[in-house]
Amino acid sequence: MSKIRVYKLAKELGVSSKELMHKLDELGVEVKSHMSTLDDETAEAIREIYSEEEEVVEVVSDKEKIIENTEEITSVEEQKEEEKAESEATEEVEEEESMEEDIKILEIEKGATLSDVADMLGVSATDLVKVLFMKGMMVKPTSEVNDEVLEVLSEEYSFLYEWKEEAEEEEEEEIQVVDRSKLKPRPPVVTVMGHVDHGKTTLLDAIRGTSVAAREAGGITQSIGASVVEINGRKITFIDTPGHEAFTAMRARGAQVTDIVVLVVAATEGVKPQTIEAVNHAKAAGVPIIVAVNKIDVPGANPDVVKQQLSQYDLLPEEWGGTTPYVNVSALKKIGIEDLLETILLVADIELEDKLLANYDAPARGFIIESKLDKGRGPVATVIVKDGTLHKGDAVVIETVYGKVRAIFDDKRRQIKEVTPGLPGEIMGLSDVPPAGAKLKVVESERLARELAEKELEKRKEKEQKERQKVLSLEDFYVNQGDKQVLNIILRADTDGSLEAIKGALFKMKKPENIDINIIHTGIGAITENDVMLAEASKAIILGFNVRPPSKVQKLAQSKGIIIKTYRIIYQLLEEMEAMLKGMLQPKEVEKVIGHAEVRKTFKVPKVGTVAGLYVTDGKMTRNARIRVIRDGVIVADTKVLSLKRFKEDVREVAAGYECGMGLEKFNDIKEGDIFEAYVIEMVKEE
Repeated sequence: MSKIRVYKLAKELGVSSKELMHKLDELGVEVKSHMSTLDDETAEAIREIYSEEEEVVEVVSDKEKIIENTEEITSVEEQKEEEKAESEATEEVEEEESMEEDIKILEIEKGATLSDVADMLGVSATDLVKVLFMKGMMVKPTSEVNDEVLEVLSEEYSFLYEWKEEAEEEEEEEIQVVDRSKLKPRPPVVTVMGHVDHGKTTLLDAIRGTSVAAREAGGITQSIGASVVEINGRKITFIDTPGHEAFTAMRARGAQVTDIVVLVVAATEGVKPQTIEAVNHAKAAGVPIIVAVNKIDVPGANPDVVKQQLSQYDLLPEEWGGTTPYVNVSALKKIGIEDLLETILLVADIELEDKLLANYDAPARGFIIESKLDKGRGPVATVIVKDGTLHKGDAVVIETVYGKVRAIFDDKRRQIKEVTPGLPGEIMGLSDVPPAGAKLKVVESERLARELAEKELEKRKEKEQKERQKVLSLEDFYVNQGDKQVLNIILRADTDGSLEAIKGALFKMKKPENIDINIIHTGIGAITENDVMLAEASKAIILGFNVRPPSKVQKLAQSKGIIIKTYRIIYQLLEEMEAMLKGMLQPKEVEKVIGHAEVRKTFKVPKVGTVAGLYVTDGKMTRNARIRVIRDGVIVADTKVLSLKRFKEDVREVAAGYECGMGLEKFNDIKEGDIFEAYVIEMVKEE
């Protein structure tokens, strides 16, 4: 009995594979995916059903004409009822608006700290820290607030909030929100990954149909970092840069360039350490994986062994009841290449149907995948456009780099006038060489591009300064998943036995109900730079057992704020992890002195009391600080700041070397010569 695959029958019937799978499910026919097969009897029954449905549509269209006439008779009565309903609805809206007027609405700027929110609410930052702590959240007064923090506070203090967007951010949002009728399909972007020597480069050569190595050796042309192939009238973009290092480096910068990963595994060797690493990187990115089982023409090749090995990593083949497509290929002899390309398009249609849409008429948005300083052409960069169209002459900003596109080259090194979504282009005319993974966007003018780049540079300098002062804690690495907080872990050990023992013990370890751990990658041997890159991209910590990071890796981790913990005894690793997760390292209040000021004068203010004229000698005075009044070395008061002014203007803080006026809560006995010591209370974990 012959059989037909679901996707081929869908094509025959002129419907999508997804629609046909839904129809089969309604009829009680169980199929795993678009690659599942149907016998002749089932296929013929489906054909008849679709044929009957077409006839029904014609009959229904005739009936609709009769129904339209009937509807006209009842429309007058329905109109009266609708008018009545509208009137009632208006009254309800007016009542709701009246209630909303009583609720305070805060406009929060991006980068606002907990102290800023405290000032808006008229309470101390310490109070907010305590409220959040009681809800299981560790937030410092200097920490930036997010939606999760604000939602907790809004319930406690009865306010609404909205984010205040900067001008350029508002412009970007306006561009991104478009009518869906303007969206059109774009080509998928594919990255080829796998173990060294398993045939990644040869496969890319076979896909392109020419040898990159031979072409470069002849000095005729150089790759721009991406290639475009066409099959059945549709295009696919391949990122040439092989390996998961570049893939993860870009993802660490927030660049989700890749839509699909093709995992190359040699049928002669099976799964290797870099294969597993590539799987974990692809999974962490949340992109579909297609397995290309290579070297099937070599004696001793066994594709089933590859399927069995990868099934342990949740890549179960479709023919075994799973959802992962496997394609047998020989990159060297160009066997199965067309099947692989068709599978890529099928996965794009089934799994990425809504994601592979773009507005071709909008200003371009994209990501840099490769860049260099060319002696003759200056800074050049290859961009993959994800939305909009990039034209020659466009003004662009790429983080701290800006410019005007003077020339564009396609993947065949031909000059072109524009690049549409899903396709690559090499551009000239930039002020500097941008990093891989940087986001490109088109703006109105080169002047605006330069201003935005300079502003971004200033932001980064400020951020770097803050990062140098910031000490990361375990809480900075928690990821929210539903009602749980999950700690991502990368685990390295000296032997496979140790690794399995630690993994088993970590999963069996008792954990609080709202906290869990997720081991996203494991490996044997020293902690590597790739581990640090994956940790940065996935917000993970690194645990090592009987292994140490080389000094180069340690420095990289420190520069990126990644936590690396190493152990030599398993129970110590487990004890510390359990203590962290169960909160046995209990937070405590720690006092931090932030500045001193001397009282130079005092003023009597009606209805306020005594106000001190201060000169800040060191540190700073802030509105949310507590103040100790020290007289002749003795503390005469410990209270809060009631007001803080400079030249009659309310201010949030005053730095050393400046004068200010300060009123204290419930304390008026201020004398000239008194010392005001400002301090704050911070919640820290005991070591």
